[in-house]
Amino acid sequence: MLISASVPTEVASTIATAHLPPSSVSFTIVDVDDGHVVASDNATTLRSPASTVKTITTFASLDLLGPAYLWHTKALVRGAINDGELDGDLILQGGGDPYMTLERWWNFARQIRGAGVRHVRGDIVIDNSVFALPPEDLGAFDGRPNRAYNVAPDGLMVNFQSIEFQVAPNPARQRIDVRADPDLGNLIVENHIRFVPGRCDSGANRVDFETAPERPDHVEFSGVLAATCEARAITRVVATPTDYAYGSFVSLWRELGGQIDGKLRVEAAPPDARPLVDFDSLTLGEIIRLTNKYSSNLMARHLLLTVGKERFGAPATVDKGVAAIKEWARQRGVDPSDLELDNGSGLSRTARVSVTTMAALLRAAYHSPYAPEFLASLPLAGLDGTLRSRMRNSAAGSVRLKTGHIDGVSGVAGYVGASEGKVYVLVCLINDPKTDTGAGEPVHAALVHWIQSTL
Repeated sequence: MLISASVPTEVASTIATAHLPPSSVSFTIVDVDDGHVVASDNATTLRSPASTVKTITTFASLDLLGPAYLWHTKALVRGAINDGELDGDLILQGGGDPYMTLERWWNFARQIRGAGVRHVRGDIVIDNSVFALPPEDLGAFDGRPNRAYNVAPDGLMVNFQSIEFQVAPNPARQRIDVRADPDLGNLIVENHIRFVPGRCDSGANRVDFETAPERPDHVEFSGVLAATCEARAITRVVATPTDYAYGSFVSLWRELGGQIDGKLRVEAAPPDARPLVDFDSLTLGEIIRLTNKYSSNLMARHLLLTVGKERFGAPATVDKGVAAIKEWARQRGVDPSDLELDNGSGLSRTARVSVTTMAALLRAAYHSPYAPEFLASLPLAGLDGTLRSRMRNSAAGSVRLKTGHIDGVSGVAGYVGASEGKVYVLVCLINDPKTDTGAGEPVHAALVHWIQSTL
């Protein structure tokens, strides 16, 4: 097995031990100060980046919009408000907030109550028109449409469209209980899990979850659990974004003592709607930290759409976002011709980039006025995020790398501190089926070790 002479010996040995073809590994190590390439191999080959591409999406959004950028979710009304009663519609208008958790959604509802509305006699209108996206098959990537990492963006996305189902045996009633959090009033849960007495062995320890695209408001549980099986939590994406937003809002509204007489409508806010509440998101600086530390596909996709909207106007589209980031890269002095983006998250079979291009943008990020915010967003080896359990022998705080993994892809991209305060950009992308069994991680670790022990 031939290894390029530019590959450090210990790295070449690790690649050989992992039985990875040298042609499947691209890496570059760049002095962050002067741009000198210390070592590299296959550096201009286009690779699938997986989630390492989030470094480009997050830095582009930070560089273009600034760390204080906010999204706005608004409540508007049509009709008069008298003694807490709205004689008309309540309009919930999404602004593309990437992190409208259930707690923040509750606070939004609470602010509407605080603005003097208790009883909505009309409909709840969902306006998610800030994004203009085609219908998406959530199972197209890997056949798992109900997993949180596959959820698609929406102009009014609430709680990542996810529900945690608590499944627990109830021996007193000889049944299996299924409880949903949040409990959407418009979601039908069919519980067909069979309860059996006795031990929790392989024949009595199975829970299956199923939903169908034509019935997104129905979920079905089946399987069998014994009385002695422990309770379990299953988190799944359910319903549609608008049904989820409506169902969760109605549930929270009633918990707050409110009433709603009407139904759900999905349409743009009419021109005569009056503003009632303007609810701020977290800042962009906070958002990119959550996006990179925990590799949130949905949040990265919202960032790409937001950049496109701010550059080319609403409604946001993927094409606008991609065009905006490529234009930005040119302005940064980086040729985007080998940057093939699609949704900006890395959950893609078509995205491609060279390690040279990614390293150039990471070097620009290091010298950006917003470098502190960007660097703080990257996982720290052995400490947090997706690097919590990796490279633990590195000095605390010396390795900041965004990781990436999908079938056949393993990557890291970020910064490695070496002796005398020197910092190097490291990007390594490996495209080979053996990465599915962990063959890429020792190569990434060997590169980090070589930088810290040699440079």
